[in-house]
Amino acid sequence: MKKSLTIAAAVLCAVFALSSCSKAAAKKNFILATGGTSGTYYPFGGAIANIWNTKIDNMNVTAQATGASAENLRLISKGEAEFAIVQNDVMDYAYNGTDMFDGNKLPNLMTIGTLYPEVVQIAASKSSGIKSVADLRGKRVSIGDAGSGVEFNAKQILAGYGLTFDDIKKNNLSFKESAEGIQNGTLDACFITAGVPNSALQELAFTAGLILIPVDGAEADKICAEHSFYTKTTIPGGTYEGTDTDTAALAIKATLAVNAKLDEETVYQMTKALFENTAELGQAHAKGKEVSAAKAVTGVSVPFHPGAVKYFKEAGFNVQ
Repeated sequence: MKKSLTIAAAVLCAVFALSSCSKAAAKKNFILATGGTSGTYYPFGGAIANIWNTKIDNMNVTAQATGASAENLRLISKGEAEFAIVQNDVMDYAYNGTDMFDGNKLPNLMTIGTLYPEVVQIAASKSSGIKSVADLRGKRVSIGDAGSGVEFNAKQILAGYGLTFDDIKKNNLSFKESAEGIQNGTLDACFITAGVPNSALQELAFTAGLILIPVDGAEADKICAEHSFYTKTTIPGGTYEGTDTDTAALAIKATLAVNAKLDEETVYQMTKALFENTAELGQAHAKGKEVSAAKAVTGVSVPFHPGAVKYFKEAGFNVQ
């Protein structure tokens, strides 16, 4: 009898061990590529990963610090990351092999949804006389770092007003350098694509003042028609010291990209978990308060993953 019990116990232990191994093997380990540790993408990505890890069984997503959008898309293309937070305009360039990815189209890219707006902010000095984008002709203008997404935003918006880089005195400067240039009088205006408010512009507004230049009317319609990754937005009055009225602007959107090879059910579960827990996401990171399923289907120019399509259709949104 004792021998029989011993054998039975051994069998049960073996079954338990096999069951445990099976559960361990079923655990899904993924990488979410984000951005630099001092930026927004990295901590926001950590908040997204936490939602997935706590709401989905056997899920282990690690938010990885990276060089942001362009690098993230290459990581997905090479299979070194399954997910990434990227600018939707940079994703469009990579998917179509244009602009900064000219002739180098990246495969395996699909969209889960857009997250929050990053606004193309055009600031000018009070003494510049600039009131509209058309007034930038002949002016000293910073368009962001060379080869950056900001530079392409500037190019596209200028084109909407019939201007090219040849029509301005072009400078390629960082956000901080751009604000300092306006403050010390070596620049007249600058383009900054970032969340609102931007710290460099906050400091400029406080120390020297600034004017925000609107992008609106027929020109905004034309730019949005030609570049589907733009959405219209408003910079509220009071965002920066001395700016009391609302300013019309265009925004690109921080977007959650996914490797197209990931299976439909996994992406469905992750899309559902993310957009059904936005309140918790907003508690974890301020940008989470701007995330919603309704907004997530706007500003998308790269096809949705089938798993995301399944969720959004269930939620009542018409996506393809």
